[in-house]
Amino acid sequence: MGAAPALPGADAESAPAGPGPAHWLRVARETAEDLATDAVARDQAGKPPFDEVARLRESGLPALLVPAGLGGGGADWPTAYAVVREIATADGAIGQLLGSHYFVSWSARHLTDPARAAALERRTAAEQWCWGGGLARQEPALTLVRTPQGRVLNGRQSYAAGVLVADRLAVRAVRADTGEPFAVVVDPARQGVAVDGDADPFGQRLAAGGSVEFDAVPVTADDVLGSLSADEDVLSPPTALVSPVGRLLSVQVRLGMAEGVLAEAREYTRAGRAPWHPDWPAGSPRDPQVLTAYGELTVLTRSASALAEQARDAVQAGLARGEDLSYEEYAEISVLVAMAEAAASRAVQESTARALDIIGVRSASARLGFDRFWRNARTHTLYEPVTHRLRDVGDYFLNGSHPPFVLPV
Repeated sequence: MGAAPALPGADAESAPAGPGPAHWLRVARETAEDLATDAVARDQAGKPPFDEVARLRESGLPALLVPAGLGGGGADWPTAYAVVREIATADGAIGQLLGSHYFVSWSARHLTDPARAAALERRTAAEQWCWGGGLARQEPALTLVRTPQGRVLNGRQSYAAGVLVADRLAVRAVRADTGEPFAVVVDPARQGVAVDGDADPFGQRLAAGGSVEFDAVPVTADDVLGSLSADEDVLSPPTALVSPVGRLLSVQVRLGMAEGVLAEAREYTRAGRAPWHPDWPAGSPRDPQVLTAYGELTVLTRSASALAEQARDAVQAGLARGEDLSYEEYAEISVLVAMAEAAASRAVQESTARALDIIGVRSASARLGFDRFWRNARTHTLYEPVTHRLRDVGDYFLNGSHPPFVLPV
């Protein structure tokens, strides 16, 4: 079972500017192999992932989506999805951290003017910024308040990926006078910003999640990227597409974790350490129950992968449509991504739980670290539940209703 699907458009004529998809997949695999060597120890230590971010920077992956002309990798979203999935096979938390960084740093292209977006991306590449935070709606919301000295940002951003190691934070805040939501970029070193790592999750410990307190943090006009309003007179179809683009990253993280646990369990079984069965020699990989379990989980994961590939291609086609994208086309893409989210959620929960049964009682050993897959998957799916996505799919299928504009956590 491969860790990532083949990329479309990887030939010389259609490859994006920069090294190309084959290069970045090779870099991702090498980085994933490096992360896998000490994944168990790092997970158990649970320290903020400064070392892991340094490894990512050394590989050049954080600047993957920045245009080559601005000093970045010049890659497209299919490449970024494959990279995140590859990293997640080795470490789901670092896969989430990288995916969150890609989303919030890339979003500026669709939320602000081209000159401002280019300036941010140029600095992201040159200074190897790691972005954190999140643009999803939360209650109570952060507020932008006008004072005699200018606007200030107040409130507390609850658990969001990357904030413990971020060079820049992208957050959602509402204007206190109008209630309109905006995307705001903040330097975490700015006075009034306090990052708190008190979330203490049982999984995804290395996603650098935490909370951020904003106490009268000065906000300039350049810090406000753009509106996040869901009103159709403000939200164009190309801007709405930001939502499924980001949510498909979560799909890649889930599939990466599902493929990662199955690959690790397979190696354990092949080495002759499978659970004992009275009808087969101890450690035999020919136990019918083991074979059936692997077969079921392979079908489940491959099916989710196929749906994710359809969603990936639809997202890429939607991005290519640009201003010609219609609301109906956006709705179809969003629903397809929602289906992929549901399928990947089931695949990762089934695979990470049943892999423990395949390994047997030995999987309870903290030294082996098989539990980290289940903990990471369960934590990730708690923060990104699919219940509402399934409702959206059903409402679209039955009533033709367009899914709401929902940004990923």
